[in-house]
Amino acid sequence: QVQLVESGGGLVQAGGSLRVSCAGSGLTFSDYVMGWFRQAPGNEREFVAAIDWRGGSTYYADSVKGRFTISRDNAKNTVYLQMNSLKPEDTAVYYCAADIRWSRITTASSWDYWGQGTQVTVSS
Repeated sequence: QVQLVESGGGLVQAGGSLRVSCAGSGLTFSDYVMGWFRQAPGNEREFVAAIDWRGGSTYYADSVKGRFTISRDNAKNTVYLQMNSLKPEDTAVYYCAADIRWSRITTASSWDYWGQGTQVTVSS
């Protein structure tokens, strides 16, 4: 079965950096668009970033544009989210997701598979 496993979350001070990773198994990784979402307590799951099948195209939420970078290594079946200049409002559980299509990528319900999430906490 398809598994997406996130890692790399943790506690970081405001202004700091963190990289989270997501390893996929049970799927042909390069056949899937990969994305990152986040969810803070009491909030809906929100789109963060997406990358197409070969990494040629990326798309970011306005709130993270210029600070976060999504990348992928298809040889390692892994997608990354490099987060710089972190702010307390970036605190959330970060989830990776996979979808066979590049369609409605900012809508959580459109994605086919999800990881279990990794906590990122940014202290002020």
